[in-house]
Amino acid sequence: MDLIAVKRALVSVSDKAGIVDFCKALSQWGVELISTGGTAKALRDAGLTVKDISEYTGFPEMLDGRVKTLHPKVHGGLLARRDLPEHMATAEKHGITPIDMVIVNLYPFEATVAKPNVSREDAIENIDIGGPSMIRSAAKNQDAVAVVTDPADYELLRGELDNQDGKLGLSTRRKLARKAFRMTAWYDHAIAEYLAHLEDDVDQTPPSKLLALKDGVKLRYGENPHQEATFYGTGRHRAGLGGLEQLSGKELSYNNLLDLDAAMRAANEISDQPYAIVIKHTNPCGAATGSSIGEAFARSYACDPLSAFGGIVGLNRGFDLATAEQLIAGEKFIEAVVAPGFDEDAVEALVEKSKKKWRKSIRLVKATPAHSAHPPIEFRSVNGGMLVQTTDVRRVEPGEIKVATSKVPDDRTMRELLFAWGLCKHYKSNAICITNHNALIGYGAGQTSRVDATEHALLRAGDKAKGSVLASDAFFPFPDSIEKAAKAGITAIIQPGGSVRDADVIKACEDHGISMVFTGMRHFKH
Repeated sequence: MDLIAVKRALVSVSDKAGIVDFCKALSQWGVELISTGGTAKALRDAGLTVKDISEYTGFPEMLDGRVKTLHPKVHGGLLARRDLPEHMATAEKHGITPIDMVIVNLYPFEATVAKPNVSREDAIENIDIGGPSMIRSAAKNQDAVAVVTDPADYELLRGELDNQDGKLGLSTRRKLARKAFRMTAWYDHAIAEYLAHLEDDVDQTPPSKLLALKDGVKLRYGENPHQEATFYGTGRHRAGLGGLEQLSGKELSYNNLLDLDAAMRAANEISDQPYAIVIKHTNPCGAATGSSIGEAFARSYACDPLSAFGGIVGLNRGFDLATAEQLIAGEKFIEAVVAPGFDEDAVEALVEKSKKKWRKSIRLVKATPAHSAHPPIEFRSVNGGMLVQTTDVRRVEPGEIKVATSKVPDDRTMRELLFAWGLCKHYKSNAICITNHNALIGYGAGQTSRVDATEHALLRAGDKAKGSVLASDAFFPFPDSIEKAAKAGITAIIQPGGSVRDADVIKACEDHGISMVFTGMRHFKH
């Protein structure tokens, strides 16, 4: 059955955009319209002839509309195989007439639960039952029935009906069925995730985990031009990059999004004072606080101007005119900025009034990280599987820190150590970072030995290492890195501890007058 004539359509939509015009087109081809509740009223008000679902089934709508299409005449009309005489004989015996098209979209569950302070009762009432049931019945019998779930398809279907004397092709019906099953899968996923997040003791990594991706945006390419890539937003409220608003600049690339994510995560490590991060290849190459976000950005960029060139900036405060002026000064070249907000005069000064080509193309992205009562979940694919873990968002509390040396850090040094510790977790392991006055001065990231990471960090810091503090994302297995740090003038170290040679490492610090604290927490990032 390649081409089928649409003789009877069941219409029940929550989103009524375009439905009247589409049903008018169906009526012109002699299609009988069966409808429910508010949809039937909207069609009648437009002058269309409509049969109520209760008239079709011989059974009234009941239970506040919870039961109206859950009836054998509806599902028999959808599921009966037209190519099996016994199916058609059974349908005729029970007065079931075939339904050739279902036009359904569902109760707005996601929109409902996205509202502030939505009650559980309201959420439950917006779980559609009859709609998904009809969609699945129609999609299963796709060889004979067209299932229409997206108003964006109305015009395309109208054109096909007009070109084929009121008939639809098999390829179209199968395409609609695939789309329908994806839609109901997403709908069930949204409900399951909402109900899971209502519970305080939700198991974040159960034996079976739902992962649904929707509304993908095709990117120009992946990490390299020969790779294909798509960006999908996840989560009920589309927070983080899933809810980004791009205010200016060129199309975002795969690598841009990776760096923007790293910048946003790192910048939001600190909330009690303005903080700016510069990211290059997902690693911070600049980080600093300031009395204002403009000062924080200027200090952050100055940490490593060579690496910052062409980098991605993350801010924990809104991008203001002073920050724009700092970016313009000295021809600092930045690919993108992610911040929780952008002042109009700042965007105007940086982009609209600029005669510089690179400023016209800078990507300004408004986004805020997702916040939840539960640790966020992150997914990572491996060959033949998927790894799932809670995101590393836990922060060490001052009371958890153990001073391992006889020399105790003073309050200023302890604050500096905590600043370095919060920054170090955002580097690829093995990671070492060196800071002073809440600004990054040296870092070693992604090295295969901790000694190499230490040497890289000290090399970048140069003479600025004197009087600075050093953070390590994991314990020191030997005292060799301590010896190098001491020679460069490092005064304090923060690290997890836990090595079988902790005593040797502590002794090296004691010998050189370095204070050292243990966090008891590792921050590997592979």
